[in-house]
Order: sequence, then C-alpha cells, then structure tokens
Amino acid sequence: MIVIAMMRRWRHRHGQRGRLPKPVSLGKAPSIEGFTPVPRSDAEPVYIEPAELEAFRLVDLEGLSQEEAGERMGISRGTVWRLLQSARRKTAQALTEGRPLLVSLEER
Repeated sequence: MIVIAMMRRWRHRHGQRGRLPKPVSLGKAPSIEGFTPVPRSDAEPVYIEPAELEAFRLVDLEGLSQEEAGERMGISRGTVWRLLQSARRKTAQALTEGRPLLVSLEER
C-alpha cells in the first residue's frame, strides 16, 4: 500500500481555516505515464493526478462503491466523489478534444 500526499506534495487548502487534507493511500503506483491520441496532435495535454486515477480505477473498473473506495484510500466518500468527478471530466475532455492524457507525478 502506497501512502502519498498527492505524489510528493501536500494538497493545499483554500483559505486560512480548516485542517490540512489527509494523505491519500494508493493500492499501487500508476504503471503508465499517459495516453496520446492517434494521430498525434500539438494540443495541450490534460493532466490527471494519481489519486484521481486510483478513485476512477476502484469505482469504475473494480466496481466498488464510493464508500468502499474511500475506505481503501483512507479518505471520505465525499473526497472520492470529487476525485471521480474530476477524473471523469478530464478523461472525457481528452477523448473528445483529442488531447494527450498524462498522469501528473509532480507539481506543475
């Protein structure tokens, strides 16, 4: 089990109040760096974070509920929902616009 804070960095809270976000546990590190469309284009790539990819994999590929995925990742169901929404939007954007989809391993 790999515990990350968004791959070598902490997620940042917005504003001054509240606690820092929990680190996210990944079952395994992403084995890919990304996907590129055929034919290749010069379009700006879409970056997906490892935590978004893991939530996407657990819920949509393995068929877990959002609560079960949250338990495995060590985060709340609401956080899983937000990660899923973001991953689905980025994947749809990359597919429909013919843009490369890259896994973001470091802060951009």
